[in-house]
Order: sequence, then C-alpha cells, then structure tokens
Amino acid sequence: MKSDSLLIILKSTLQKTMTEELAKVIAESEFSIKELIDLTFHVDEKIGFRASWILENVYIRYTAHFWPHATYFLTRFHHQQNLSSRRHFGKILALMTAKKAPVYIREVIDTYHTEKVVETTFSWLIDEQVPVAVKSHCLNILANLTSKHQWIKNELLATMDFLVDKESIAFYAKAKQIKKQLIATIKQ
Repeated sequence: MKSDSLLIILKSTLQKTMTEELAKVIAESEFSIKELIDLTFHVDEKIGFRASWILENVYIRYTAHFWPHATYFLTRFHHQQNLSSRRHFGKILALMTAKKAPVYIREVIDTYHTEKVVETTFSWLIDEQVPVAVKSHCLNILANLTSKHQWIKNELLATMDFLVDKESIAFYAKAKQIKKQLIATIKQ
C-alpha cells in the first residue's frame, strides 16, 4: 500500500473491520509504520484519529511489525495534540509498558529514557480538557512505569487523590483499581 492510497482511505469514515483489515495490509506490506505514526499527526484531526486507530490495531495484532518503530513512537508520543489520537497513543503505551508486553517491547521500554513520556503522561492526566478514556490509559502507563521510576508511586497516589473529586465516576473507579495495585506493591 502506498502512502497516497492510505491517505485517500483515511479521508472517509472507517468501520472497525476496515481498521483491522488496514492494519493487516500495513503490517504485511512494505508500507512504513513510521509513516503511519506520522499520519497520526495530520492537520486534519479526523485523518489523524483514523491513522491512530489503525496504529493501535497494528500494535495489538502485529506487535512484531510495530516493534522496529517502537522507539520512534516513544519519541513522538509527547507531540500528540489530537485528543482523539491520544486515546489510541495512550492505549498503545499502556500495552507497551504492561507486564504482559512481549519481551522485545519491554526491552525497548527498559532501555528508553522515559522521563519525557512520564512527564507528558502526568500532564495529560491533570489536563481538564483530556477525556477520561485517555486519563484511564495514563493511570495504567504511570502505574506500569513505577518499576522503572520508583518516585512515580507517591506522585501518582497524590495526583489521584487530588483528581478523584474533580473527575467522573469512571475515573474514580479506575483510580481505585490503580491505587489498590500500587498499595499492594508498596506492601511487598
């Protein structure tokens, strides 16, 4: 698939099955996942969102194809301004930082200087304009990165306590789950 062809497709509304099929085509073709990451920053936010949705599917279904571009994704993470794309970026990073992530992805996270990613994730978490779905992924990312950055634990607990009355019930439920997870690791 060529970049021009994908751009034409991204100009129209996509269904979930089409997104999954495009992820497969991209993963199995010579189309650069780096170019797909770049498309997530398209000036047309709808195109950026659709590219992000496909990127998420590439990560979930074809992680090994995403892997060579994982560092590039991390370097671009903090530049994402499209709130709809942030949801997919957050989910990808939450999966990348999870304990169940493939070893080769965990090695990328372990060797990457994640300070800017952590800073960005905290800023998304406290931003009133950021939707709760993105904040939910932020909670997972930060909790997952506590093994690499011990200081996150206390900061995240304090931030959740501060935000719990300002956010929705969905945020409260997720914060309660993350808090329980963090407290369990403190007791170990």
